Amino acid sequence: LVTRPAMLLLDEPLSKLDVATKARIVDDLRAWNRALRIPILYVTHSREEVFALGERVLVLDRGCVIAEGLPQGVLGAPRTETVAQLAGFENIFDARVAAVHEDLGTMTCHLGPATPEGIDLEVPLARIDPGAALRIGISSGDILLATQEPRGLSARNVFRGTLTSLEEKDFKVLVRVNCGVTFSVLLTPGACRSLDLALGREVWLVVKTHSCHLLRPSDDLSSR
Repeated sequence: LVTRPAMLLLDEPLSKLDVATKARIVDDLRAWNRALRIPILYVTHSREEVFALGERVLVLDRGCVIAEGLPQGVLGAPRTETVAQLAGFENIFDARVAAVHEDLGTMTCHLGPATPEGIDLEVPLARIDPGAALRIGISSGDILLATQEPRGLSARNVFRGTLTSLEEKDFKVLVRVNCGVTFSVLLTPGACRSLDLALGREVWLVVKTHSCHLLRPSDDLSSR
């Protein structure tokens, strides 16, 4: 900075640092940017760093821009599987359109194999014909978990399942539930304790229609 550069080019500068040091340097970068107005081109694979520092995001895949815009718009509503994975979407499913409900603004998609073992999920309406295959992404943080069957909800998707694993992850708990397909749900340790969760327990999952994101292969967008 003492040479007064026209731009800072930073390639994953925080990747080897501890959490406390990362937080201090992120604060410094924001302060330098405000005070000196030096543009920063910042390369990262970290969703947290994108939201902490990014004013505008470009997602590259094999040298091509496949998404760009504000951080929340790009990572909060991904359109491709690559972006969904970068955004931390733990639930990405193969699906097939079972029915289109234009009057309701939704579609019914079957997750899992073409047998009764899968489940039907209501998702936002798109220009896709019945029978078409697609991928659906759902963030683990957008799924609600209940230990009693929910009633009187506006959410269109309620599934009964069995809790199959509990895994502590970065001060949170990743819960996996088998409902015919396996969902990952992110909870706080306090929520796990208050719900008295344990392996093998019967639970219900609640997924809002607009938490289901229809994903296209990145190749569809790479030419734009």
